[in-house]
Amino acid sequence: MVNPYAGEVEVTLNGVAHRAKLTLGALAELEGVLGEGSLVALAERFESGRFSGRDVLALIVAGLRGGGWTGRAEDLLTVEIGGGPVGAAQAAAQLLARAFALP
Repeated sequence: MVNPYAGEVEVTLNGVAHRAKLTLGALAELEGVLGEGSLVALAERFESGRFSGRDVLALIVAGLRGGGWTGRAEDLLTVEIGGGPVGAAQAAAQLLARAFALP
């Protein structure tokens, strides 16, 4: 079970629930992977609906790593993510929102 007040989001991979959270290290990795100048700019892309599949995948990977997962982005290319592409995009958006929400 995840704790949304701690910024956690549940991501299901092949039927197994995983905890995801954007830690500072995960956020720094995310900036590097996406080449975004700031996390605010990334959040704005999501809010305006201008995000790509690459953005969603990078957020999911960063969040899973922040939650303790030791996999790689390549591992998710053949995994069934709970809710499919829409579920993955929703989880990515929740990760961003919860990372910057005040407790």
